Amino acid sequence: MSENTDFVIKVNGVSKDYGKAHVLDNMTFSVPKGSIFGLVGRNGAGKTTIMRIMSGLQKPTSGTVEYGFDHKKLGNIGALVELPSIYSNASARDNLIYQYINLGLKIDETIDQNLAFVGLGDTGKKKAGKFSLGMRQRLGIAMAMAGNPELLILDEPINGLDPQGIIQIREVLEKLNKERGVTIIISSHILSELAKLATDFAFVEKGRVVKEARSEAVENAGGLVSEFYSANPEKLIPVLNAKGLTTTYDSASGVVFAKGYYNLTNIVLAANDAGANIARVVTKETDLETYFVNLVGGESHA
Repeated sequence: MSENTDFVIKVNGVSKDYGKAHVLDNMTFSVPKGSIFGLVGRNGAGKTTIMRIMSGLQKPTSGTVEYGFDHKKLGNIGALVELPSIYSNASARDNLIYQYINLGLKIDETIDQNLAFVGLGDTGKKKAGKFSLGMRQRLGIAMAMAGNPELLILDEPINGLDPQGIIQIREVLEKLNKERGVTIIISSHILSELAKLATDFAFVEKGRVVKEARSEAVENAGGLVSEFYSANPEKLIPVLNAKGLTTTYDSASGVVFAKGYYNLTNIVLAANDAGANIARVVTKETDLETYFVNLVGGESHA
């Protein structure tokens, strides 16, 4: 079981070289115990490499990975990095039996419990090769759950899935985290889905973590930003400030930018009383993709 600590993994200055290629460059971050930790970064940023190192599949060139539990015990880390290793000619249950044998685990009722947990309890003798992509991913998660792991590491588990498959994976991971207390590290190209799931984030760029953040910080980082178009910005700005909004004025475009939440009717009435005309209002709320692009620049290819 876990030691009395507030982290599951600490990545301390990890670098990874393949010949002259520097994939990871002094990467450092900490994964809180009980979190769903999202790794966000472009293709080639180093997400898969650090996941392989954390799961013990590769060794770093330099730096260390510190664990807050007995990571050497088989089954304490479950990993689904890249494609799940599934026997296509075997049933879901037989695939789990093979996984238990590989880990030296007792063949017991937890096999059927794990299958039911991921929604594959009724697949019977159907061969895994005939499963949909979503079913294969859920089978991969069930296999990663063998041994009741403290930590689950998942690289792109919803990549290529249809909307229903994405929802099913999300529900399984939320249940694992809340009902079994499993800490989950996950990467995904679909940032809108990752934002719904993760409690914490590390933003990766060129093999380094450029920022760590809680989900609340990401959600509120940009807040609600509104563009007010007015012929009387000098009269409008004091009205917005009085309503608790933070404002900036772009003299080139004549737009007043206001950050914060408000009642538009109250703003319009107050502006009218002050003699300020509001011609148009455009509102935007920060999402994970916008946050990432603003953080690292350029387009998101997480």
